[in-house]
Amino acid sequence: MSVRGRVLGNLRAVLAPVVAGMGVMAAAAAVLVPTLAVGAEDGAVGGGAGRASSPVVTHRAYGPAPARSAAAGCTPGNAAESLRPSSDDGPAVTRIKERGQLVVGVDQNTYRWGYRDPATGKLAGFDIDLARAIAADMLGPHAKVVFKAVPTNQRIPALRKRRVDMVVRTMTINCARKKLVAFSTSYFQGGQQVLAPKSSGVKAFDDSLRGKRVCTAAGSTGESELAARPHGAKVLTVPNQLDCLVRLQLGQADAVVTDNALAAAQAAQDPRVELKGRPFTDEPYGVAMNEADTDLVRRVNKVLDDYRAGGASDGPWMRAYRKWLKADLPDISGPPSPEYSD
Repeated sequence: MSVRGRVLGNLRAVLAPVVAGMGVMAAAAAVLVPTLAVGAEDGAVGGGAGRASSPVVTHRAYGPAPARSAAAGCTPGNAAESLRPSSDDGPAVTRIKERGQLVVGVDQNTYRWGYRDPATGKLAGFDIDLARAIAADMLGPHAKVVFKAVPTNQRIPALRKRRVDMVVRTMTINCARKKLVAFSTSYFQGGQQVLAPKSSGVKAFDDSLRGKRVCTAAGSTGESELAARPHGAKVLTVPNQLDCLVRLQLGQADAVVTDNALAAAQAAQDPRVELKGRPFTDEPYGVAMNEADTDLVRRVNKVLDDYRAGGASDGPWMRAYRKWLKADLPDISGPPSPEYSD
């Protein structure tokens, strides 16, 4: 690693300022959970077992539904469609139950979504609550969950190489990704937006970015959007979105392009920055799984149905939203409705 790289690594651990009294530091979030890297091996996750496609499953409300590729006929308009829910145990769910633990790829650096709470030393956030609900449904109220930190650009490799059972990490559902992994129905709706200092001349995702250094995470939809429409910006890519906030603080970037949900969390960490313009994409977040694990997809969709119960009143989803997200994203009336492909 270069000297500059070591300096950036050290600064990343200490410079992320937070709203007064919150004390949410990147250093606290980056110590105890190992990060999956390219080529890393992890004996906690099953290898070849369960790779075969799951059989036809039946849900009490929907009847039999064929197991088929969710990417077939995918368009931007139907990308958020998934397989109908089922509580039946197929090969993937059985494998998890026999192992006695659910292995979940998560973020550990994103405030409100997945981060290590310095007050408790435990991972916390909206995505973490959802992962625990999925585990409890399959393994009972005292379910063992193994959380593994996965960088943005390693989410899909971690699933395809079966280092994790699923990824719950603000992961946008889109057709390109559905060619490689399977997704649940959407559990949150976001959109790409620009984050920049309040004093900046950057106004939105437009030509005000010309000549600016714009940071985004490698493998993110922000990177794809900037590749398609750079608006004259110089694009910088980093492994995780928190690195973009640090670069912004160090004066090494002029703006960040990321999901507005993540940008709002970053703005909560540094009151000198703000969201610019309006969201310019639709970003449905889903739980990602290995494409062969269709029974697991259906089981997660069953959990999400239960999680949405109560709608805009007092169901589990709304309680999690009020606890983690409402302060930064106040205008959300309820969870997104599920869409099914079968």
